[in-house]
Amino acid sequence: MKKYLPYLNILGAAACWGCIGLFNRFLMRAGMGAANIVVIRNFGGLVLLTLIFALRERSVFHVKAKHLPIFFGTGVVSMVFFTLCYFKCQELCSLAVSAILLYTAPAMVVLMSAAVFRERITRKKILALALALLGCSFVTGVWSGDASVTAAGVLFGLGAGFLYALYSIFAPFGLRHYTPFTVVYWTFVFGGLGSLFLLDAGEMRTVFADGRMILVALGLIVISTVLPYLLYTNGLAKVESGKASILASLEPVVASFVGILAFGEPVSLTVFLGLGCILACVYVLR
Repeated sequence: MKKYLPYLNILGAAACWGCIGLFNRFLMRAGMGAANIVVIRNFGGLVLLTLIFALRERSVFHVKAKHLPIFFGTGVVSMVFFTLCYFKCQELCSLAVSAILLYTAPAMVVLMSAAVFRERITRKKILALALALLGCSFVTGVWSGDASVTAAGVLFGLGAGFLYALYSIFAPFGLRHYTPFTVVYWTFVFGGLGSLFLLDAGEMRTVFADGRMILVALGLIVISTVLPYLLYTNGLAKVESGKASILASLEPVVASFVGILAFGEPVSLTVFLGLGCILACVYVLR
């Protein structure tokens, strides 16, 4: 069982990320814009982690200056820049196309990991990658006909996938020198502070005048931001970057089921086909 724990960490992270829509939808209905949600996630995550580690694990606050570029990569590049590209893609293309372009990330991680870490590109990995991409295409509804595309949108979507993939490349360099907790904390230092330029303070004050939205924001920070980053980075310490990124493809499946169960979205056969593909992918990589 112990040898499977890192894999379970990664799958757990994907499940937590898949719940993000639950919190986002409530906040957006209350009038919160996408940019402010990024600030809530990143800066809110930084505040929470600072409080936790100040009480329990102060060693995470100490890193060498020469390693700060690693955390600029995980925090600013792979959190802030990724989000900006993804939101721009959603403006220019349909949501289905945006999602499937984002999930080219595992393929990019596999290729970059082979070049950077000399990870082998095995037949198993290629099969799992194909199953993951097929599963994501079913789940996101890219075959449904809602597939509006622009050239600029595709570039932003591929850019989002590339920047998203870079977390699985930058983080292992940090893990060579520090614990997963330290890597996650300094990722949020850069990602949290770097996202503040997106802040719309007036909008945030208006939405948070309803105290219930503060509870929703806390759920977003704890369940769909801090916890998954801790789980994923902990798993990444023991699992190849390519495998980890492929396993994280469970996220859109969970997101679809959240939509069905929480918001009454229609049940589609393609969701179950996607789930079957993702489960087959996990089995191949076991």
